[in-house]
Amino acid sequence: MNLQHRIDLLVQLGQYILSDNENWLAAKEKASYENGWFTEEFVASATQNIANEFLQKESLESWAKKYPIESNTNNPKKIGIVMAGNIPLVGFHDFLSVFISGNIAIMKSSSKDKVLIKHLVEKIIEWDADAANYLLFAEMLKDSDAYIATGSNNSSRYFEYYFAKYPHIIRKNRTSIAILTGNEIKEALEKLADDVYYYFGLGCRNVTKIYVPVDYDFVPLIEAFNKYQYLADHHKYKNNYDYNLALHMLNKVYYMTNGSILLIENKNLFSPISQLNYEFYTSEEEVINSLKDNPELQCIIGNNHISFGAAQCPSVHDYADGVDTMSFLTSL
Repeated sequence: MNLQHRIDLLVQLGQYILSDNENWLAAKEKASYENGWFTEEFVASATQNIANEFLQKESLESWAKKYPIESNTNNPKKIGIVMAGNIPLVGFHDFLSVFISGNIAIMKSSSKDKVLIKHLVEKIIEWDADAANYLLFAEMLKDSDAYIATGSNNSSRYFEYYFAKYPHIIRKNRTSIAILTGNEIKEALEKLADDVYYYFGLGCRNVTKIYVPVDYDFVPLIEAFNKYQYLADHHKYKNNYDYNLALHMLNKVYYMTNGSILLIENKNLFSPISQLNYEFYTSEEEVINSLKDNPELQCIIGNNHISFGAAQCPSVHDYADGVDTMSFLTSL
């Protein structure tokens, strides 16, 4: 199975994801049924971005050319992949990197997100039986040559212990922030709402904190966020909103809300589900300097940074935690 053939299979997979194939529709429905956070809207968004940004022929070929990938890998390495399950197919890029590099992916899927990745892998094997030698699932990851593990700060300690003897990439909790100037038009604020609300704020590329200038007018922002007012009807999200609202009321914390999100002045980068932290600033440069090399930060959204609304649309060249997975794999 040479490199071009692997690329062709991935392109075919992208076309399948964008199709209305009844088996694919059933798989997406099952994923939503098994995980209440995987709504039809957000499963569609995640899978379409993968198809459009990761699985286009030109993108895959230009991506592969950046690395010393042999057309035929004579000595493939076994790569154990521990996948997270916070948003739909969050582990897809790791699978993609291992597969296109010509190595063997041994995947432990998250119990929260096992339906979609297993269905897509089965599809590739259905098209080419040889792929079964490169794409495997396992409950216990043993005897691999290297490991890629994504989890929380807590689980990362266990990963570091278990995989210490092997080459590895271990990812911890990360989140994203946005810097506002106060001059944003309505359309920009509505796009920021996508960065905040997509996947209920559970992704590392979700904005969980905003920096705003002193005397910032929050009314246009809150009104723009009404775009996702309907999420207040989602029972799991609503439970989180009600809990956090009650907590702030009991503690007499000042808050602003539109009924679907709580805005709280808080210095923490991370905020709980249904809450968006904010902090005032007098100098944008000081904000940037304070965030420099922060290991908890994934993305910065705003002018001169990632565009509003683009946080959840990474390209195949964007690596989680800024660690180049392909360089890691091709250097083994």
